[in-house]
Amino acid sequence: MPRFNMSWIYFMVIALLVVLYLSNEGGTIQQMQQQTETTYTDFQGFMDKGYASKLVVDKTHGTLKMFVKPEHIRDVFHQGADQVGKDPYITVDYGSIEKLETFIEQKREEQKFGGKLSYESQKENGFLTNLFWSLFPLLFIIGVWMLFMRFMGGGKSGLGGGIFNVGKSRAKMYEKGGELGITFKDVAGQAGAKQEIQEIVEFLKNPQKYTDLGGKIPKGALLVGPPGTGKTLLAKAVAGEAGVPFFSMSGSDFVEMFVGVGASRVRDLFEQAKQKSPCIIFIDEIDAVGRARSKNPAMGGNDERENTLNALLTEMDGFGTNSGVIILAATNRADMLDSALMRAGRFDRQIHVDLPDLNERKEVFQVHLKPIKTDDSVDIDFLARQTPGFSGADIANVCNEAALIAARHDSEKVGKQDFLDAVDRIIGGLEKKTKVMTEQEKRSIAIHEAGHATISWFTEFADPLVKVSIVPRGQALGAAWYLPEERVLQTKQAMLDEMCALLGGRAAEELFIGQVSTGAMNDLERTTKQAYGMVAYAGMSDKLPNLCYYNNSEYQFQRPYSETTAKVIDDEVMKMVNEQYDRAKQILTEHKDGHAQLAQLLVEREVIFAEDVERIFGKRPWTSRSEELLEAQMRADAERMAEERTRQLEAKAQEEKEEKEDE
Repeated sequence: MPRFNMSWIYFMVIALLVVLYLSNEGGTIQQMQQQTETTYTDFQGFMDKGYASKLVVDKTHGTLKMFVKPEHIRDVFHQGADQVGKDPYITVDYGSIEKLETFIEQKREEQKFGGKLSYESQKENGFLTNLFWSLFPLLFIIGVWMLFMRFMGGGKSGLGGGIFNVGKSRAKMYEKGGELGITFKDVAGQAGAKQEIQEIVEFLKNPQKYTDLGGKIPKGALLVGPPGTGKTLLAKAVAGEAGVPFFSMSGSDFVEMFVGVGASRVRDLFEQAKQKSPCIIFIDEIDAVGRARSKNPAMGGNDERENTLNALLTEMDGFGTNSGVIILAATNRADMLDSALMRAGRFDRQIHVDLPDLNERKEVFQVHLKPIKTDDSVDIDFLARQTPGFSGADIANVCNEAALIAARHDSEKVGKQDFLDAVDRIIGGLEKKTKVMTEQEKRSIAIHEAGHATISWFTEFADPLVKVSIVPRGQALGAAWYLPEERVLQTKQAMLDEMCALLGGRAAEELFIGQVSTGAMNDLERTTKQAYGMVAYAGMSDKLPNLCYYNNSEYQFQRPYSETTAKVIDDEVMKMVNEQYDRAKQILTEHKDGHAQLAQLLVEREVIFAEDVERIFGKRPWTSRSEELLEAQMRADAERMAEERTRQLEAKAQEEKEEKEDE
């Protein structure tokens, strides 16, 4: 049997349109040009009865057209008006035009004919003219259809454009990756990922070096990591360094509404790659097509995706060979991918592109600060410490936001405070300085935030405090900024100290206001999740030690423990949270005077810094060397800002004095 082709459907539609047009055209011609040839004697009889409404004489052919009045159509044609159409007429040959005119004048005098007599000289239409008017509507329909299909095909030339090429690959090919203008120098940080991916470039540049020892060139590498860490940028850098053809497309480009199109595009992509080998194929967001077949949310209702995945599996490592073709793919949902896709032989390497650490964030800042005009106050080391957990995309956003803030303030250069404001803007949201709050609400928020600051100051493993604010930002009415230490491992005591600090706001409300509010909702949510994680996953409870009930199955609708164990987990979580809540109230009771001063300072100034807390409570009992350096630098920055503010006020006063003297 011949293989099915989508073109068959399009040609069938064209044929159907032609048949409908011709059948409709025939009926319309027959209806609009209904006529009957008759003798001159019958014509005279019709004129005697007064049936004629209009007469048209054709002198060229010697014929006469008599148009019949609507009320006499059935008497002449023996059919209704619906069958014969509009303005039916009879045709008759006349002998002499003089006798015809005399006969018509006679009927006018007898009042048998009150219409008009007109003359026409008809010219015979040529064959080409008739052919044109017969084929023009059909050609017009075909032209409109071709234009429509061309737009659907993305503007491609040819009959139907992309519709006839619907099964073709949509990958963008770069003959030389250098066209992208990106190399490994443009990728900051990610030293381990760059080292692994540079080996792929070496494989392509000098494959004999590795094959002489009996090794095989890896077939694929999977870039895995959180969003914004630079996976796509790494792939572009590989294209720029390798100097080989580079095919780039997204996983969603394989998915189409037509059945079988995705698999066809996969086959066409690899066919093009084989012709250009050695080359690289990059599939971004491969989870769109490579999702595990057992984890399909459609529960088997979407076979098209499975067919596409099967074609991809076969092409990557099937019966055929793909020598010289290396596949790169990127995803941030590696747990969703099919196990057959992840095995060795298809993706031989999994390269983890993680969030940048402190040193890597410095490199990323250096890259993104190149086009920005900064002053001497900008310290890259300080900015890197102020952005823990930020991805490369987040850091780029910080730099751009700082430039916008500086431009908004009409500054010639971007300063350190602009970067700090940008970090606050991204983390907490935009300041809502116009939000109306009562004095009671403002004091309640100050007591809440002062509770967080107090607990974090007197717990050993809590993150160092940077500043506290009661200015509304985004959805939050107040916030406390910390500088978390980037620990690889978390101890139980450190997690308990963090829970205690989170509960400090609610505890302060209960102790010093006498009632609680909804302001601690986010704190309670984070505390509850952390407590359940410690008990159910980390095995840090007294009654369920060394047990982990973590289940990686996404569509598992049954908990991996019994109802009795669930009750024990709930009891342990409640016990853990209540203990830390009581601990927070105890710490606040011991330092209630300092807490009251801190809350009052917040009400007055709205924003306080770590040096203000240190002035009230004294030096923090637990201070690491890094914290000492940070505090010293922040203290120096505060002094410098105060001097700058004083200098600006003096300069302004001097200008006003000079203006008065000039007046």
